[in-house]
Amino acid sequence: MKKEQFLITGGTGKTGRRIVDRLQKLGHAVRIGSRSAQPSFDWNRPHNWPEVVKGIDYIYITYQPDLAVPGAKEAIAELVRVSKNAGVKKLVLLSGKGEREAELCEEIVINSGIDYTIVRASWFNQNFSENFLLDSILDGVVALPQAHVKIPFVDANDIADVVVEVFLNDAHSQKIYELTGNELLTFKEAVDTISEVTEHDITFIPVSLEEYSNAMREMQLPEDFIWLIDYLFEVVLGNPENSIITNDIENILGKKPISFMAYAQEVSKTNIWKNTAVKA
Repeated sequence: MKKEQFLITGGTGKTGRRIVDRLQKLGHAVRIGSRSAQPSFDWNRPHNWPEVVKGIDYIYITYQPDLAVPGAKEAIAELVRVSKNAGVKKLVLLSGKGEREAELCEEIVINSGIDYTIVRASWFNQNFSENFLLDSILDGVVALPQAHVKIPFVDANDIADVVVEVFLNDAHSQKIYELTGNELLTFKEAVDTISEVTEHDITFIPVSLEEYSNAMREMQLPEDFIWLIDYLFEVVLGNPENSIITNDIENILGKKPISFMAYAQEVSKTNIWKNTAVKA
């Protein structure tokens, strides 16, 4: 009997590498979709996607940097076309909670004729430890807009567990899930939690979106990156629906979501945050 094959795009990223690890531990054959893999998977090089997808049964799709950016819809449509031609059995799309542009990409997957599950996720806990906000945490000063917004941060480990479950259980076919944590925190409350568990001083400074954008330009960050961050803060965080807690993780996995405190306690053991100033 042929062993079923999984392709995990973004297979070295926050959710992807966790999914790869879980599937491999369960004995499944996994192809990592990344630019460094062989065959290489690059969202900007669709000409070799047929080679990457050949022989694949299941695909996890996570688009970089975000489904909201120009060109994402076209890329998703092309990957879906290639997947259908290759006889792929199921697609699992990681989508953004409360993003209209992401929903347009979801519709492409839903209407593909391939079995699917859509996984919409809130902001990741791991943004504080694996990219984006890590440098600010290490500097001991985090300045962010939308300081008043309550966010149901979700853990990448819960997302990975859900993705593996929906791949392996047909009960989740043609479903859309929204994954959140089980508590609402502002950025300041999240930063204060990290400060508490690490016993390091970390100051949170609320700023306007305009001030934040100007600071990114002073750092000479690319304009397309600045546009994306502006979009995420203004449109996504500005959507009241994104402050709604769901029960999907508990319903799918039979356990409560990982809390931000539990996440922070685990990360603090790794010493990733060890360079922050020690509290007096």
